[in-house]
Amino acid sequence: MNTFSRDDSRIHAIYRVRCDASDIEQRAFALAIEQSIEMPLHAVRKAQVREEIVGRVEAIEACDDGFEVTLSLSAHSVGGEAGQLMNMLFGNCSLQPDIELLDATLPADLLDALPGPALGIAGLRELTGAQARALTCTALKPQGLAPDELAALAYVLARAGIDVIKDDHGIADQRYAPFAERVIAVQRAVDRANRETGGSTVYAPNVSGGPSRLAAQMRDAHRAGVRCVLACPMLLGVPAFIEVLREHGEVGLIAHPAMAGASRIAPALLLGKLFRLFGADATIFPNFGGRFSYSRDTCRAIAAAARDPLGAHAPSMPVPAGGMRIERVAEMIAQFGTDTMLLIGGNLLEAGDAMPQRAREFVEQVREASDAASVV
Repeated sequence: MNTFSRDDSRIHAIYRVRCDASDIEQRAFALAIEQSIEMPLHAVRKAQVREEIVGRVEAIEACDDGFEVTLSLSAHSVGGEAGQLMNMLFGNCSLQPDIELLDATLPADLLDALPGPALGIAGLRELTGAQARALTCTALKPQGLAPDELAALAYVLARAGIDVIKDDHGIADQRYAPFAERVIAVQRAVDRANRETGGSTVYAPNVSGGPSRLAAQMRDAHRAGVRCVLACPMLLGVPAFIEVLREHGEVGLIAHPAMAGASRIAPALLLGKLFRLFGADATIFPNFGGRFSYSRDTCRAIAAAARDPLGAHAPSMPVPAGGMRIERVAEMIAQFGTDTMLLIGGNLLEAGDAMPQRAREFVEQVREASDAASVV
């Protein structure tokens, strides 16, 4: 085991490297070079580069499946830009199938340079009027519906009292449901339901595309009165996720995990810590026991990374999802607490004509389970 004295001015990144013990020191050194200067060290003549910019191997520890290697990297190499942070942490080594990025700790100056949540948990509670319980969320499905059909569905769900109604992430700017037309129709339906019930349901349309299309969609959403959007950081690209969306006011920002599993980055780091640093007020993740294979421990780690202290940044709201059913509401609140948004989509829609009643049951069960959790 190698240990080190931490330099808090540098980035510290932990990787799992799967290789033979006889190779690990060489592999760790090569990893430090690859993730910093990407050239032979002996060819670097400038002393400042060798001393400050070159990555350092700080620790090597054996683990159950290979070795955990801690590198320190120069925070100056990031330039305060989130896409470059991803590059320095995992750019080239993502091409090596036996390396996984497990965690990263950033110095205070770099933490401050990243936007973090604009609203966070407290802001989402204020937006929805839900101050003392877990939040409810559902999705408009399936794609292929016209704007008026999506609006009709949203109206029923809002009447049931669900806090956040988001587009399915597969709904984009298709011909059968153009973004500009869809966002107006659905937001009007939600507003009408809120006037009738006195509720505060929020609609979160999915924004997608390149920077110019994203900017146009954000303008359309703003004109329609939208107060929250859904976006996929790994599809948009991290810089677009940050810059284009945050330029258009402090709307709530829900991060969707599509494509997040395509890289070997630990879910707690990517979905919990990094998405939060990049501006997600809420982060959706595939909960254990649903359609995906994340373990209970992984899901708890994601939720913790979203809410644990992280510089001056507000906590993000974890959103367990992926084939959840209302019968699991109490269990999920027991697992993740009331600073959580529960996302249930298909399980409501599969009720058919009984969907409105099932949606109301979802809302009521969340209230009851939250009350029970607060008593404990």
